[in-house]
Amino acid sequence: MTLKAELDARRAQFLQTAPKDKIEGYQRGVDELAASGAAARAVKTGDQAPDFELPNAKGAKVKLSALLARGPVVLTFYRGGWCPYCNLQLRAYQKALPEIRALGGQLVAVSPEPPDKSLGTAEKNALEFEVLSDLKGEAGRAYRLFFDLSEELKQLYVAGGNDLSKWNADGEWHLPIPATYVIGRDGRVAYSFVEAEYRNRAEPADLLATLRTLHKKAA
Repeated sequence: MTLKAELDARRAQFLQTAPKDKIEGYQRGVDELAASGAAARAVKTGDQAPDFELPNAKGAKVKLSALLARGPVVLTFYRGGWCPYCNLQLRAYQKALPEIRALGGQLVAVSPEPPDKSLGTAEKNALEFEVLSDLKGEAGRAYRLFFDLSEELKQLYVAGGNDLSKWNADGEWHLPIPATYVIGRDGRVAYSFVEAEYRNRAEPADLLATLRTLHKKAA
């Protein structure tokens, strides 16, 4: 099953079981973010990827440029371990990890959560790649992905048990637009997927296709 099929199945279940006001409220949030043009302003294919240094789930610092010195990087920004769509995505990428590594690639996931919560996400999903904490939102802002949630969304999230002021390391009510990049060793973005619709994510097959192209160029 493709990641898209899994995401679509999760969304269909939500639409069948959730109250109408919740469905409409979340959709308004997606529509407003799409209308803002935020996704189009984010780092995209051909751009130089901003460097960063962030702690991993165990608190050790990981620097993007140091990873790129060893090979291309698949970099994904996710909302948090509380997000079911993010968990589906992370598990799908874990399944693709052997192929990513076989092509010389490395996989890194970044969220606004502190290391202890990132560790929980990594353990829950049996992840074998780096899960980093964007403690102050510096990486998310550098990639122009962060946006503030509306008052309506705040209320919906709290009602659903997801108080982001407690989930996010900085206590702020913001999130990154879910985005995935493949970055070449030269620091250039070779592939980008950035969508306001958080229930859509980059397909592992597309990441692998980009890595194969980079691998052939380097051969």
